[in-house]
Amino acid sequence: MAVLVIKLGALGDFVQALGPFAAIRRHHSDEHIVLLTTGLYRELAEASGFFDEVWTGGRPAGVEILGWLELRRRLVSGEFDQVYDLQTSDHSSFYRRLFWPGPSPEWSGIARGCSHPHTNPKRDDMHTIERQAEQLEVAGIANMPPLDWTALDLKGDISRFGLAGRYVLLAPAGARHRPGKRWPKEHFAAVARRVVEQDMTPVLLGTAAEKALLAEIAAQCPGTRDLAGETSLLDLVSLGRGAVAAVGNDTGPMHLIASAGCPSVVLYSNESDPALCGQRGPSVTILRRDGLADLSVADVVDALAF
Repeated sequence: MAVLVIKLGALGDFVQALGPFAAIRRHHSDEHIVLLTTGLYRELAEASGFFDEVWTGGRPAGVEILGWLELRRRLVSGEFDQVYDLQTSDHSSFYRRLFWPGPSPEWSGIARGCSHPHTNPKRDDMHTIERQAEQLEVAGIANMPPLDWTALDLKGDISRFGLAGRYVLLAPAGARHRPGKRWPKEHFAAVARRVVEQDMTPVLLGTAAEKALLAEIAAQCPGTRDLAGETSLLDLVSLGRGAVAAVGNDTGPMHLIASAGCPSVVLYSNESDPALCGQRGPSVTILRRDGLADLSVADVVDALAF
């Protein structure tokens, strides 16, 4: 039997699908399981040990004809008996039609006419983790306990960063098109200074595209370590496991860090709802204001409690 799992992103959603991945692996322990995703998540997916193969190229653009033809060829050649669509978008639901004119595999998702539809009319009002658990239960996978992250061999080599002593992670970035999800950079700099006062190292996290933002914050606090563009997803897991605490906006990296067990303070505005997508982990504090500029440095430092 061959099983296909579809999960394309974004990062926070992918992290919150690791529990369902584990449940699918347990349920199909003797079957060949393939994950269809995007290149960004290949390393993390392969390191998880939940899949026999990881396919990328799972998101061809609307007019990318060759990409769609190649995706159809791979899907049909996979001879899948069961599909778990954990993306549950119109885009991923369309993949079911790519099996035509042959028969569609058994399908868990929201695609029209699929064998195991998740039809709860309130599914979009559920947290991602509970929604996926209910979807899998409809498909016959009733056991989805919280994922034991300590049992996962997810680790990056962070020795190259030379972080000696205690450190606190700061994730001040976020989607450029949603500036309302970002706490002011001056506030992050103020937290960094408080971290230094506690004889710890503030460590800034972000992508290469966010170098300018992180450099501005680092310039306001000597002793800050700026890792913009230097960390892989597995590095974030290892950094989270070793950190005293973390504070950041509602971003994908904070999902990884919190899930890895790091005491985390996550900052929300009215542009996203933690009841639907909030970070999960053994020690997570959510601070929310309608506008993040109204969230004080003192409130965040108090929540960090280091």
